[in-house]
Amino acid sequence: MKTTPLLLALLVAFSLYMIVFERDTLAAYAQSDEPEVVEASVEETAEEPARVVRVVVMNSVAETVDSAVILRGRTEAAREVAVASETSGQVVSEPLRKGALVEAGDIMCELDPGTRQATLAEARARLAEAQGRVPEAMAAIAEANARVRETEINLSNARRLSQDGFASETQLISAEAAFEAATAGLSRAEAGIASAEAGIEAAEAGVAAAEREIERLTIRAPFAGILETDTAELGSLMQPGAPCATIIQLDPIKLVGFVPEIDVNEVQVGAMAGARLTSGEELQGTVTFLSRRGDDLTRTFRLEIQVPNPDLAIRDGQTADIIVAAEGQDAHLLPQSSLTLNDDGDLGVRTVDAQNITTFVGVEIIRDTVEGVWVTGLPQEATIITIGQEYVIDGVTVDPHLEDSE
Repeated sequence: MKTTPLLLALLVAFSLYMIVFERDTLAAYAQSDEPEVVEASVEETAEEPARVVRVVVMNSVAETVDSAVILRGRTEAAREVAVASETSGQVVSEPLRKGALVEAGDIMCELDPGTRQATLAEARARLAEAQGRVPEAMAAIAEANARVRETEINLSNARRLSQDGFASETQLISAEAAFEAATAGLSRAEAGIASAEAGIEAAEAGVAAAEREIERLTIRAPFAGILETDTAELGSLMQPGAPCATIIQLDPIKLVGFVPEIDVNEVQVGAMAGARLTSGEELQGTVTFLSRRGDDLTRTFRLEIQVPNPDLAIRDGQTADIIVAAEGQDAHLLPQSSLTLNDDGDLGVRTVDAQNITTFVGVEIIRDTVEGVWVTGLPQEATIITIGQEYVIDGVTVDPHLEDSE
């Protein structure tokens, strides 16, 4: 039997025993051979500097960004009126067809006058008769004044004669009665002229009413616009309140939208606004009205924008995407990749201060563009981590490098 393999097996077994079960003894023996070298190694390990995270940053300065409120709306005619008859009568004019352009004052419907001209002539005759009573009443007043003056003189003479004993008491009483009768006659004359003047006013009112009734026979366009319906057909009978036609005004035209409650304070009357129709046509105008009362159901506020439409190309009721300029605000343009979330789920960015220490700052996105996102909530100048923000937390010292130097 050979002894060499047995010796090798024993040697291996002893080595394994020492490594596994007597490891501390072997380590102590090894350290006892080179104590100075081990101590130096420990000191170097204690003085090794901490590892610093390297990040990429950008220096950002806030800029004033024009804000806007975006709405969905429609076009609407500036004015729309259903022109109706104010009197009764048969239509004697040829009808105008819908789509026709009319100017203010153009005849739309004309009614048969019937006996209205005779009624006007009668009212004018009554006016002339009432005016003829005035000279008679004036003459009566002049006569009554003269009679009062005469009786007044007679009464004065009778009183003097009675005092001197030359006239009896009966003569004095007769003179006083005559004066009172003359005064009453003057009052009646003055009442007569008042009655004549009242008769003139009544006759003038009758003439005016007859003339107004004749004017109502002609129904005219109240403003320039387009007929949305045919006018009343020839021969049809019109009654008070019956429609003659509907007319709309499209120049200028209105853009109508409804501003959400959250954005209503951002919009002001007089602000510039624009819109794009479904046809692709772009419009520009100014805000002319913003309701002070919100809708009870939608909690939105009616907005009106006036837009010129000289060629009448824009129709009533077209859908429009409306954008209204709002007051500008300071914001930073950042790459969207620089945004991150903190432990509470708040959106923000990580900034680096002058000591290269990181801080999380919450931001709000106000606009998303091709170049990046505009955000608010940062100071006027800030150093933003654009790469590496996901590997640091607040209060960590980093090694910042500007994007341009990369």
